[in-house]
Amino acid sequence: MTALAHEVTPVVDNPVSDLDEILWQAWKAMDLPEGYRAEIIEGAIEVSPTGRRRHMVLINRLRDALVAHVAGSDYAVWHDGNVFHQRQCWIPDLFIGPRDPDEFPDEEDLGVDASGVSMVVEVVSPGRRNIERDRVRKRREYARAGIPVYVIVDDFDENGAVFVLTAPNPEKAAYEDEHRVPYGTEAVVPSGPAKGFAIGEEITRS
Repeated sequence: MTALAHEVTPVVDNPVSDLDEILWQAWKAMDLPEGYRAEIIEGAIEVSPTGRRRHMVLINRLRDALVAHVAGSDYAVWHDGNVFHQRQCWIPDLFIGPRDPDEFPDEEDLGVDASGVSMVVEVVSPGRRNIERDRVRKRREYARAGIPVYVIVDDFDENGAVFVLTAPNPEKAAYEDEHRVPYGTEAVVPSGPAKGFAIGEEITRS
């Protein structure tokens, strides 16, 4: 896989609407049972269960490999944390940001601000709505926030594929550079703290 180097487009700072503020307050007041999580995605609160065993295994393999890759740097691999951008809230399966989260706090200390996130990783869960969330809606949201690299590990794309998305365009809510790599071939992150990180069969195997 090859990809051209790019410069990240500055994030567009749109004002927060009244609806966004209402959803924000409702999200903060939620008290979910164990095993569920809530996100605010494109102006709607979405509640979903934690992943199945395959989902857990893939995330664990990815996290172990990424931790080794960024060892000795100023970056860390974070799991199951809140990432915020303009009253939207996401809980990526994994993300990379500064080792000290105080370097990119959100305004209410509930998680971190998307401006400090270098890469997000989502492992797609079964089910039409889950698949659409990671492939479409979160893709738009992460691009709107200007997150430089979005990696999708997708068991449900034919026989499985890894997508490496770069060059976010916040105004278009789109990544302008996309590489789809079928399982069995290494998908390589082209830039950022995880530059050179390869996702191959040792991670995606059954």
